[in-house]
Amino acid sequence: MFAKRQSVLAATAGIPPVRRSMRENLAPVIRFLSKPPVAVAGAGLMLMGAAALFITVLGDPRAGAPSARAALKREAPAAAPVPTGLEAFSMGAYGSWQDVAAEGAVIDPALAGEAVITLPNGATVSGNGAPVTAPRVAASPLPAAPIAGLSQPGPNGPLPTIASDGRVPAQAYARPFRSNGRPRVALIVGGLGLNAVTTRAAIERLPAEVTLSFVPYAEGLQTWIDLARAQGHEVMLEMPMEPTGYPDNDPGPYTLLSSGSPADLQSKMNWLLGRATGYFGVTNYMGDRFATSDAGMNAFLGILRQRGVAFLDDGSMSRRPGAWARASANRVIDEQQTPAAIVGQLNALEALAKGRGQAMGTGFSYPVTVEAVARWTSELEARGLQLAPASAMTQRPGR
Repeated sequence: MFAKRQSVLAATAGIPPVRRSMRENLAPVIRFLSKPPVAVAGAGLMLMGAAALFITVLGDPRAGAPSARAALKREAPAAAPVPTGLEAFSMGAYGSWQDVAAEGAVIDPALAGEAVITLPNGATVSGNGAPVTAPRVAASPLPAAPIAGLSQPGPNGPLPTIASDGRVPAQAYARPFRSNGRPRVALIVGGLGLNAVTTRAAIERLPAEVTLSFVPYAEGLQTWIDLARAQGHEVMLEMPMEPTGYPDNDPGPYTLLSSGSPADLQSKMNWLLGRATGYFGVTNYMGDRFATSDAGMNAFLGILRQRGVAFLDDGSMSRRPGAWARASANRVIDEQQTPAAIVGQLNALEALAKGRGQAMGTGFSYPVTVEAVARWTSELEARGLQLAPASAMTQRPGR
């Protein structure tokens, strides 16, 4: 083998090398790259290379854009805070009623969430938030306020007073009443003066015998009272009193406090009583804590007695005598704000009146309450009852 290899080398020695063209040199590479899998892979590499070259030369097009990374954690929804008493004395408390109670408002029954209740007279009462559709009642006017001799100047406005001839606001501003011997029912609708729509509905669509109670914080309070009396309603003012949970549960800046001094109580009552004229009495707004104060309640009732003003409570202070005249409600008719519940309370009030000879209920000026009361009272006479103003239920202390 060694000799044969030597002969080949000797044979080729001195022969110049053969020149080959570039095409012939690249032919194997071209044949390799022309294979389909290699061509696809090569095209991909070229595209990636071009992109890398573009970024290298021109820079990352997003390099200057701001960026941030944050870990997101879904928090549990916070419970809605319990509204304070002062919020109940504000337009915010009427948000769900303001628009839907307007004249001509159309309510989608699917949104109302309440069934339609048919009353004994065939009328219907729609659910929460529906407009008041009861017909307007003809006016039966009372004398315009103020009546001469029944007020005197106060630090914040005219204060009620007993006239020199013995007349008192509790009688002079009350709606006249004559019993026909039938069991009588009285109703008080309160929270009025803050919402124009519901206040006007209560004034115009409830019978004149229904007593209306106004919030002392209302703007234009005297105008509302004048309108109510022109329609025939006797009126009252609401006295904000300290509730359990005060001050978190706050009825307002002039709340009568159980810890208040006699001077503080007198000052606040001067402001409250001086807000308007024409009311025969006052009623409590909240006040379960204030009612436990003997000193506070005695001073409060003593001021009313000296000024000839009646006090009618919502039923929570029935054991407290005093004021010029007193009465307590037997039922709150709209603790549940549905037509069925309200009509049920009114029917229970009717049964109580037939059993005892008289009964009094109180409620808030929700549209559903105004609607139910308007429809229910329209047939009282046919059911053997007499609708009476709340003043007719009052009694003088010791009588």
